[in-house]
Amino acid sequence: MSASALSTLTAALLMVTGASAPQPVSVSARVETPAVHDDEAGGNADADDPAVWVDPHHPGRSLVIGTLKEAGLDVYGLDGTRLQHIAAPAAPGEDAAPGRFNNVDVVYGFALGGRKTDLALVSDRGRDRVRAYAIDPAAVAAGRPPLKDVTAADAAPVFAASEAEVDDQRTAYGLAAFSDDDHAYAVVSRRSETRVRLLRLQDRNGRVGYRTEDTLDLPGSFTLPNGQSWTPCADPGDHAQVEGMVVDQEEHVLYAAQEDVGLWRIDLDDEEFERPKLIDRVREYGTPWTYDAEEEECVIDTAHDPGFGGEHLSADAEGAAIYHAADGRGYLLASSQGDNTFAVYERRGEGAYLGSFAVTDSAATDSVQHSDGAAVVNVPLGRSFPKGLLVTHDGEARPADGEREGTNFKFTGWESVATAFPKPLTIDTESFDPRDTD
Repeated sequence: MSASALSTLTAALLMVTGASAPQPVSVSARVETPAVHDDEAGGNADADDPAVWVDPHHPGRSLVIGTLKEAGLDVYGLDGTRLQHIAAPAAPGEDAAPGRFNNVDVVYGFALGGRKTDLALVSDRGRDRVRAYAIDPAAVAAGRPPLKDVTAADAAPVFAASEAEVDDQRTAYGLAAFSDDDHAYAVVSRRSETRVRLLRLQDRNGRVGYRTEDTLDLPGSFTLPNGQSWTPCADPGDHAQVEGMVVDQEEHVLYAAQEDVGLWRIDLDDEEFERPKLIDRVREYGTPWTYDAEEEECVIDTAHDPGFGGEHLSADAEGAAIYHAADGRGYLLASSQGDNTFAVYERRGEGAYLGSFAVTDSAATDSVQHSDGAAVVNVPLGRSFPKGLLVTHDGEARPADGEREGTNFKFTGWESVATAFPKPLTIDTESFDPRDTD
């Protein structure tokens, strides 16, 4: 379902039930990247998910890496300037699907060809692979393109059993990367399915491959408190997929946003998924729906909402990010795409909800709408972002270029988020270093 349709349905749901939406605080972005356009003239570029790479020698030269789906990847400086563009792989045959880059994340210090190498990992939805790009700090310092493809030629499909099955496009979708001791991993979700898979990265003669460590199928239907069975809204033949994910590598916990269901917490123990726990539900959880074949969308029956949904997320539940602070403190952030807000939960304990924020219009940028992915780092990034950085996808970049719809990424100083709350959130720039994977 489209984000705009979900936003309208959420508003209708609140009017019918009489529920009052929590009032988000407003924050302002400081920088935005150039808008891209999902049309032929724009190279079918559609911004989706960001990651932040922290430069080991000069944090002010850190990078933001963003996926553009069919158009591949863009790499940006902290001022939003595009530094590099990487095209998605071409289709390997006439009837095959081309590459389509969906999610991106960063791991530090992977042992590749005998050298510690930082990697940007990308879920290639088009070809059902994880692509790996080495990040070169020397190239950043010299002003050269910093990313280089180091994907192993024999990297196999993540989910599909054959190349023919790849073209059915039930393929690698969401992605979250993390390190544990000397090993690096990626958690990958499957498009149109409830499945997530844990991959361990491998050095294959100086190129990056992977092998499967574990697989988990989240529920596709649910028994409601009234005893009735409910299946989340989806196109015919599809199931309740996961996209937004993040791993708290200090706590060995995966948070996975199942779009029309809510947020799951899944402990990772010895490279295995433990029993998942649903820690928050979308507002639409449990509401009956029908499928309008002519409009190709779900129609939610708000008049018969049984009231089993949550209060903080409007479907789709999307991008997830962890802000680290000392002694297990910090926050889990989740994009509530249906109402253009971000929910904030405590990182420790039972993950109590603390409030929501929206990135609104400012003198520097427009607001953030229909956000998919997000990334946050606590460490100082030079003079540009001395208190840390939040990067959010904007699904409706303005001003519009005529009738062309644009998307981009917005950069917000963490202190702008922290101080917007009545009880300010923690600002901790020292207790966690994303480069320290030991």
